[in-house]
Amino acid sequence: MRAVRLISFRIDEGPPRAGICDGEIVHDTGLGMRDLLARGIDRARPISQHPRAAVQPLPAVPDPGKIMCIGRNYREHAAEQGAEAPAQPLVFAKYPSALITDGEPIRLSPLTSQVDWEAELVVVIGRPGKHIGESSAWQHVAGYTVMNDVSARDLQRGDGQWTRAKSLDTFAPLAAELVSADEIHDPHDLAIRCWVNDELMQDSSTGNMIHTIPKLVAHLSQAFTLEPGDLIATGTPAGVGAFRDPPVFLRAGDVVRCQVDGVATLENPVA
Repeated sequence: MRAVRLISFRIDEGPPRAGICDGEIVHDTGLGMRDLLARGIDRARPISQHPRAAVQPLPAVPDPGKIMCIGRNYREHAAEQGAEAPAQPLVFAKYPSALITDGEPIRLSPLTSQVDWEAELVVVIGRPGKHIGESSAWQHVAGYTVMNDVSARDLQRGDGQWTRAKSLDTFAPLAAELVSADEIHDPHDLAIRCWVNDELMQDSSTGNMIHTIPKLVAHLSQAFTLEPGDLIATGTPAGVGAFRDPPVFLRAGDVVRCQVDGVATLENPVA
């Protein structure tokens, strides 16, 4: 796969499309992102082009079959909550209906009063597979994007499992751009940060992951057939609001910015 940046978008409320970014120009492939990844980026043949300012961005993969998430995958994040670092990846899911993209508002819900942020590097699957070995895991990675794993901490604690707390509508902001794997020299050597209202809350490196990307791909594929467009949110570092003293939670009017260097920046107001 050649090194490229892809974007999901629509024009005039039309169907989702995948394009290849070239500065301020988007080369429209005429395909959705999952179809483009399944076909292979190298085989894409743009059918038209649009000014970047003329397209409506969408989540990088607007219709993933699976959003697989990893809890406590940074040792310092486990430590800040007084929990053991998991010996095996701690897996949970977010529903695709929670997806929004850069610039769209995170909407607070009356179900929760403790809405928190989590900046995460996301692996995008490009090649299907089952029972994938760690040594061949990279062959199944199409690229990377950025997610804010917004979390309702009171629901998370009260439910005893995490699906509802992680999947409220708008609780999965995902950058519009997908960076192909070839463009990132080492996905385990990227600065990852989160700001709330310009105050730096999270500041770490993806090198601090407990379970690496090949380990996650191999582990997840033992249970689920991985398919093009599936997302793996690889966990968040320390600095979330729930474990601050005193705790800090999102309020209407806040602005959250998540960034992974070389991949994407994702900024969302809170409404």
